[in-house]
Amino acid sequence: MAIGTSSTWRNWAGNVTARPVREVTPASVEELSAAVRKAADDGLKVKAVGTGHSFAAVAATDGVMIRPQLLTGIRKIDREAGTVTVEAGTPLKHLNVTLAREGLSLTNMGDIMEQTVSGATSTGTHGTGRDSASIAAQIKGLELVTADGSVLSCSSKENPEIFAAARIGLGALGVISAITFAVEPLFLLTAREEPMTFDRVTDSFDELIAENEHFEFYWFPHTENCNTLSNNRSAGPTAPVGRLRGWFEDEFLANGVFQALSSLGRAAPAAIPGIAKITSRGLSARTYTDIPYKVFTSPRRVRMIEMEYAVPRHALVEALRELKTMVDRSDLRISFPVEVRTAPADDIPLSPATGRDSAYIAVHLYKGTPYQTYFDAAERIFTAHEGRPHWGKLHTRDADYFAKAYPRFGEFTAVRDRLDPERRFGNDYLRRVLGD
Repeated sequence: MAIGTSSTWRNWAGNVTARPVREVTPASVEELSAAVRKAADDGLKVKAVGTGHSFAAVAATDGVMIRPQLLTGIRKIDREAGTVTVEAGTPLKHLNVTLAREGLSLTNMGDIMEQTVSGATSTGTHGTGRDSASIAAQIKGLELVTADGSVLSCSSKENPEIFAAARIGLGALGVISAITFAVEPLFLLTAREEPMTFDRVTDSFDELIAENEHFEFYWFPHTENCNTLSNNRSAGPTAPVGRLRGWFEDEFLANGVFQALSSLGRAAPAAIPGIAKITSRGLSARTYTDIPYKVFTSPRRVRMIEMEYAVPRHALVEALRELKTMVDRSDLRISFPVEVRTAPADDIPLSPATGRDSAYIAVHLYKGTPYQTYFDAAERIFTAHEGRPHWGKLHTRDADYFAKAYPRFGEFTAVRDRLDPERRFGNDYLRRVLGD
């Protein structure tokens, strides 16, 4: 087990910093358990941090920071049960590549794969799906190190109340050391990317959801233009994006050129509407077929700040139209597209999609751009539609709000009270969102 001296930690976006007393990098669950017990002996808080892709301070601590980069790799593949057990610090990209080599895949995933499996699931990371839900909803079991150093195995049959809560646990119940996911035989997806007008997408939103297994779209503020993405299972054959076209569209345009235009927009906000009109009109349709992680995920290198809310799916169109009207009538200059995805209802107490079919609306701004006015206005719209914020992204909600927004909020806090009465895993963010 490596123990490091204090240093300043920053998240990926650079908007959250922390200076822990010490950093610990355990190489086994036994070392992780010992690190938690040692922190308790020293009267220090404990937080595990992955790759720092959360925009919220969910993992920040001035106590002991657990770095899980040595807790990586596959523990077990059970083909008969259709599961894979993986160490908590394993990056999603490594899991996806390894599963593909074994002829297996997760059913659904988010649009980036840089996060650790425990970080992604603990904050509710999701993709888009008509019938398939977030990554956390694909968990079949997990191993949890609790405040006294005990190691609990949790599933629907073993410690079921803890399992129900810990799938999206915000690091409030303990430190996850391993996760068992449901997997299935590797399959193919055919992706269709197609420009559409804002009115066409919103007028036919229900039909587009019903017709496609995975549907999402981006609206470009200051324009009437959207780009839609539809992914559906395919019998093949594979027809991936060509290497040159993929580099040009996904690296050069989506990252390099977008980075330059975002920098220009930050320096000269008045230019943003014109830039948006030009870039959104330049979108072209493309279709390709490939294995899941090569379709679901893409490189996202342009640093930004993000807020995302889940609203009831039936409220999506109204909320989005209100957002568009607000932007159109304001002096705001928004350089990033607004992203819309969907998720079916699930049964995880702190999932933004718990108990209801949901649609996620994500608003972004380029790193270094003042975001408060835009995000505050967007949040007022989202909360008016009973929105629930993504736990790893910016929001201003507190425990009083969540107690009303989440029917099973009390169930989660009761499990927390039982497992961590002294708040060994607490921090300022959890105090705000979960209460004392």
